[in-house]
Formats: sequence, C-alpha cells, structure tokens
Amino acid sequence: MDRVLIFDTTLRDGEQSPGCSMTPSEKLRLAQQLDTLGVDVIEAGFPASSPADFAGVQEIARLVRRPTIAALARAAEKDIDAAAEALEPAERSRLHVFIATSDIHLRHKLRIGREECVARAVAAVERARRYTDDVQFSAEDATRTDVAFLCRVVEAAIEAGAGTINIPDTVGYAHPEEIRRLLATLFGTVRGIRDVVVSVHCHNDLGLAVANSLAGIVAGARQVECTINGIGERAGNAALEEVVMALRVRRDSFPYEAGVRTTEIYRSSYLLSHITGIHPQPNKAVVGKNAFAHEAGIHQDGVMKEATTYEIMTPESVGVRSSSLVLGKHSGRHALSQRYRVLGYELSDEDLNHAYELFKRLSDQKKNVLDEDLLAILHHGCMEDVPTRYRLRQLEVECGSAQAVARVRLECDGVEHESRAEGDGPLAAAFAAVDAIAEGHRIELHQLSIDAITPGGDAVGEASLQASIDGKTFTGRAASPDIVNASVRAYLNALNKAAHARTLEAAALERASTVWGV
Repeated sequence: MDRVLIFDTTLRDGEQSPGCSMTPSEKLRLAQQLDTLGVDVIEAGFPASSPADFAGVQEIARLVRRPTIAALARAAEKDIDAAAEALEPAERSRLHVFIATSDIHLRHKLRIGREECVARAVAAVERARRYTDDVQFSAEDATRTDVAFLCRVVEAAIEAGAGTINIPDTVGYAHPEEIRRLLATLFGTVRGIRDVVVSVHCHNDLGLAVANSLAGIVAGARQVECTINGIGERAGNAALEEVVMALRVRRDSFPYEAGVRTTEIYRSSYLLSHITGIHPQPNKAVVGKNAFAHEAGIHQDGVMKEATTYEIMTPESVGVRSSSLVLGKHSGRHALSQRYRVLGYELSDEDLNHAYELFKRLSDQKKNVLDEDLLAILHHGCMEDVPTRYRLRQLEVECGSAQAVARVRLECDGVEHESRAEGDGPLAAAFAAVDAIAEGHRIELHQLSIDAITPGGDAVGEASLQASIDGKTFTGRAASPDIVNASVRAYLNALNKAAHARTLEAAALERASTVWGV
C-alpha cells in the first residue's frame, strides 16, 4: 500500500489565521503533540518573519527529534539563510522555498516577468541545497498559473535539486477535477517529476480543501499539507483529521497509508483549541463536539442497537472517549493520577501536586469533576506558556446599583502589589485595578469571550481575550468556575506574554547582525 506523507503546517500557515498567533513555548508544546500524533513533517514557522518565529523554529528543531522539521523561506538569500540557521539543531531538516508563479502575482505583487521568476526559483533551490539535501519547492498560486509555465518552473526546480515539489491551491480556487487534470499534466510533461515527491497544499475558500487534497492523492501526490482543525489563512487549510480519517474509513477508494496515530487526533485538536482560544464549530467533522452526538430518536435507537447504523468511525478511533470517570472531593491523588493516565497524560510529581491542589479547590465548588474539568485544570493551571511575571494572589469584587469596586493583589517579579479601582461592571473594575499595577504597559482590550467548557450549571468557564499591549497584539486564556477570576487571569496571561516578548526582542537585538545579516 502506497504511503502518503502528512506535512503539518499548523505552526506556520495555521498560525497565520487571525487570532491564532502562538508564543514559542506554545509552538513547542503543540509540536511535541504533533510528534506524538505521528505526522511526518512539521513546518515549524517562517524564521525570517520575526525574532519570535526564529526562536520558535530553533527550539522545535532542537527538542523535537523524530519528524522532519521544515521552515519556510521566500526565494531570497536572507530568508533562506535565516531558515537554515534556525533549523541547524534539527535531527532532520527541510528548507521549504517558494515563489509565486501566476501572472496575477508576478505582475501585481512581485512585479517581475516569467524569466526572472524561473531564475529566482532556481537560485533559491540551489542556495537551500548548500544547507540540506531535503529541499521543497512551492509554486505559490499554482492552480491559477499558466500550465505550460508551471511545468517549466517545476522542471527547473527539480533540476536545481528540489526533492519535493508542492502544488498549492493558494486561494482555494480549484475543484477536484482541476487538481486531477493539473497533476496529470505535470506527471506527463515534467522531466524528473517521478523521481521526487509531489505534494498538494489546498485552501478552503470554496469548502473544497479536503476534497482537492484527496483528488491530488488519487492523481499521484504522495504528500498532503494540512493543519489541525483546518485552521489557516482566510477560510483555512485542509483539515488533517478529515484527510487522515477519509484515508482510513474509505480505503476502498483511497488505498493509501498515512502514519498518523488517529487516537491522538482529538487530543491534538483540544490542545490547539486551548492554545488559540478558537474551538471548532460543533458540527465540524471528526473533532466537533457533535461529531458523535445523536439527538434524533431514530438515530439514537439505531446507534444503541448497532453503532455502525449512524457512525462510520468510532469515537475511540480518534481519541474521543465514550465513557468518563467522575471524580469528587473525596477522590485522592492516586485516583487523579490514574485518570490523567487514562486520558493520556503522564504527570510529573510537581505537576500532579499542582493539579491536585486545583482539583481539590474545584471539587469544593462542583459536586462532580468531569474529564473536561481535568483537562481544563491541566491546560490552564499546570502548563504555563511563558514565564509568569504577574501572578494573581487575591481578587475581591463588590457589585451594586452604583459602580463596581475591585481589589486586586498581584505578585510581580516576586513582590506583591495591591490596587483598588472602580468600573462600570466587575470586569471593568478588575481590569482597571490590574492596569494600575502594570502601569509600565499600554493596554487596550479588543475582544473578550467567555465559554462554558464543561456541562452543567456549575460549568467551568474559559475566558479568551485579545488585547493590544505596547502596540502588539496578544491573546490570553484562563479557566475557572468564577468567570471574573477567569477573565482577570486571562488578562494576566496576555500581560505575561507581552513581558516575555520584550525579553525576546531585547535578546534578538543583541544577535540581529548575525541572524538577519544587516
């Protein structure tokens, strides 16, 4: 059975989705989960785009050893050199160079002709080959490129040393039959193309990204570029979980093997949702909360008698557990540890002790603590994304017919500070009190949403926000049965990211001449 490589670009193309930016530590955590998931290639970022992206790619290259780690670079020497330096610690590295090939892009964006495009593509591949034998070339906007010219560029890139040729449907314009015809033309025309891996990278602007990716596989592509939950520019990318499960469920039509551990799909989706604060819509295929829910009586009756009447895959096959163990305030540390082990998390003694403290606190507020609560405790209480400069020690809010009053005590760099502020509501008062302590930052709150992430009237609420801090945009998240507490801690999460970004930028300035060649 032919093998299809899964090239995950959640950390690069996915992160470019509005509101999905990640810190280097968040990227590392997700990369480690993608490693567990079993993807073949992790595109860790675009090192030339920012010091933070450079640092994120470098850390992933150093610590994630099994998969190939790729970095994106434009067909420019500076980009390629920066990507190569960031990838230097990797066990297996790939330089992914690209240039636009459609006349629309050549004329309006790059303002060059076709001859210059070919020359730049060849020069980029040749320069990348100085650093690694694993070079991937992408013809941006390939599906709107003149086919004869696309064949010429691809052939030139192969002759220059590219081992993978990616054909992107950059703006989600194509349909499956067009993808099939385009790949058939490439395989029938381009010299040397059967000696390289052909890849497809499909966007979802017309809702066809997964269908186009599958059409590409049938037409001969042996690599698919995709993202967890289908996140990405505009309407997103092909969803990894949909591509992989289509290959698994419909082997009669797609007799191809992917190396992904499907039981890790749900955990990967949940982690990404936690990091970005963006959850898949309820009816999202494979990972949506309704993907295995049945409300209609006829469906319920059928599933209870025989699951395959209305389910083409089992919840367990993607890591969704059909049963849950309910813990309560009398449960001990061992029971908690065991439940986390069942959920797939092996906690260190330190993390277990921290989780147990939070669990006992939560169990005093809730009669039953569910699996969803335990995941919220783990992601919001034990896994810190960045160094914690600001930590909430006490929060008191008084509300009445007049303005709300908030009293906040924060620990900042090991020193406790107290503040009192008024506001039109409890959140406004609490945020104002925090602002008074964090007076070294210019903060403007843009978005705040609060969602129940566990069921019931005593649900745990997750606060997700986006704020402009010192002119840059940061996201913050936290969870608690008390939504004011969750919102304040999400606010502090964003502040801690801003403080960490200052540290990264200061360090980047010291090595700017080395990294960027200026």
